[in-house]
Amino acid sequence: MVEQKQVDETRLLDFFATRLGLEILPNIPDAWLDFRYVEPFPIAYLKRNLAVVIARQEGILETVVADPLHLEIIDDVRHLLGDVPVRPALATARTVLSAINRSYGKAEGRLDASLWDMADEMDLPFDSPNEDGISRDLLDETSAAPVIKLVNQIIFKAIRNNASDIHIEPGQHGFKVRYRLDGVLHPIEDVPKSLQAPVLSRLKVMARLNIAEKRLPQDGRIEIRLGEQHVDIRVSILPTALGERAVLRLLDKNATILGLGELGLSPEGLAEMENLVALSHGMILVTGPTGSGKTTSLYAAINHIHSPNRNILTIEDPVEYQLEGIGQMQVNTKIDLTFAAGLRAMVRQDPDVILVGEIRDAETARIAVQAAMTGHLVFSTLHTNDAATAVSRLLDLGIEPFLLTSACRVLMAQRLIRVLCPSCKREDVLSDEEMAGLRLEERPAPRVYRSVGCPECLHTGYKGRTAIYEMIKMTEGMQELIMETPDMRLIRQLAVTEGMIPLRDDGIRKVLLGLTTVEEVHRATALL
Repeated sequence: MVEQKQVDETRLLDFFATRLGLEILPNIPDAWLDFRYVEPFPIAYLKRNLAVVIARQEGILETVVADPLHLEIIDDVRHLLGDVPVRPALATARTVLSAINRSYGKAEGRLDASLWDMADEMDLPFDSPNEDGISRDLLDETSAAPVIKLVNQIIFKAIRNNASDIHIEPGQHGFKVRYRLDGVLHPIEDVPKSLQAPVLSRLKVMARLNIAEKRLPQDGRIEIRLGEQHVDIRVSILPTALGERAVLRLLDKNATILGLGELGLSPEGLAEMENLVALSHGMILVTGPTGSGKTTSLYAAINHIHSPNRNILTIEDPVEYQLEGIGQMQVNTKIDLTFAAGLRAMVRQDPDVILVGEIRDAETARIAVQAAMTGHLVFSTLHTNDAATAVSRLLDLGIEPFLLTSACRVLMAQRLIRVLCPSCKREDVLSDEEMAGLRLEERPAPRVYRSVGCPECLHTGYKGRTAIYEMIKMTEGMQELIMETPDMRLIRQLAVTEGMIPLRDDGIRKVLLGLTTVEEVHRATALL
């Protein structure tokens, strides 16, 4: 009757709750859930019966059901959990299904010795498209093949630990699974050689690649759901002497776009950035190597100025996150849709703000500069080590110095550094060697924090990342210097004289604030 909308579900639950003397739970918070309570049950069984086991109080379990006419499931629960006391309660079907998914989401997903037995029997909570492109719930496949479960488990743990990449690497006697956590690769598990080919084949099926082709590189894409979390996975397969290796890039579609105030800018840098993104025209360039957070910074900038009276267009490779109300175009070289071609088309779409994912060639640079000089605010990125060398890169691409100085408003370089785990970081004092290396002279030596490692951070000592920045503003003095002698050393010297805080100094500031370590700043800025 509820499915056919002949009766309201809430009123029906109220009726049975009164008759049976049961409590109705309007919601089920995470604190009441634990994977241990649902582990004995196939998820298909729980979803089919609309039941979930919770614990509001220590040692007292409750079976929450959405169908008051099937309370016999409580006997099944009591039996499978070892005849422990189990109390019944009621909730809507939507509430119960959400609790089931979140309970499975609390599974640690460890890769352990069970891999040597092909994978543990746990079904993992995420969806994957099947061969006809229709998403299916792998949790409902209680008889799924062990290799499928193993691949699910590898991906599951990576998502749960916020890994950005999964590396599956062949060796002489097996293959290694490594996760990139906070920008650094960590070994997770060694898996038997006999599973190498089946695992690669499974990944190819999920990414709709040619499973018979083992001689050529292949690229594909997987879309999955983990509970209520949507994840886009870019798959790259590469043949090597020891067999094929795979790298999976994980993009969480539910990730919130950071605000400018969450990027890690200093108070002065934040105020400056807020003024720059409010300009009506000009170019704002963010530079840094791959994986330095440039796209995140640009998304934060355009999200900050996004409003109904602005037309914002982007061209990206790929579109990493979909932004509501912003026109996003993806590069497609197969049909000659390059950055330059897309940018040429976008300027005819009456844009106020344009984001170009990357300036890679002379034509893209020329069109972007022209757009910035004709009433558009242009955001883009370059691959250079610091802000000063971005000037050299643009000049090498054929941009005349007078055009560069007229169009560009700021050159901002950045790096990502790991943040200390708040659960295990340890207070300490800088050593004399560290003081000398950081060029600090204050006495007594300032107190800082060291990384330790605990289960909360997978024993890395770090959890999460923030950014360090340096900004070169296009002042009159900087314009004159670039026009006369565009020497990178002189540009950097003038920028520091005019108040620029170099990348390393911004990192030291974050060390003294207790956010990161000296070693992490040295790692991120070693080539500067």
